[in-house]
Amino acid sequence: MRIEHVAIWTYNLEGLRNFYMHYFDASSTSGYYNHSKEFRSYFLIFEGDCKLELMERPNIPKSKNDPLKQFTGLIHFAIKVGSKDKVDSITEVLRDDGFKIVSEPRTTGDGFYESVILDPDGNRIEIVA
Repeated sequence: MRIEHVAIWTYNLEGLRNFYMHYFDASSTSGYYNHSKEFRSYFLIFEGDCKLELMERPNIPKSKNDPLKQFTGLIHFAIKVGSKDKVDSITEVLRDDGFKIVSEPRTTGDGFYESVILDPDGNRIEIVA
């Protein structure tokens, strides 16, 4: 078994889609739109057939969680970029482009090399080697 995809609600569907396509080389399906529910979505496909579904609907309440603090439920997902140099360079590009760096590139206690950033909606993303 494997996880098919993870889904994120957003009020910034096109912006979030562009973020993952630009910084993490995701490709995108054609958009889906359900007129009666005012629901729109895209599936983003990453290397290795990993998928992220981005969804937008006007009546979804905003999260009350602070992205800089820990809380129960899904707290982050990780994108493997292949090398320490790539973790470093993507982190720097994101910093230069004004995105919040939660944790600088480092080797964790369990041996992973990673940084942690916030996407445009404040979702935590681990960038791992």
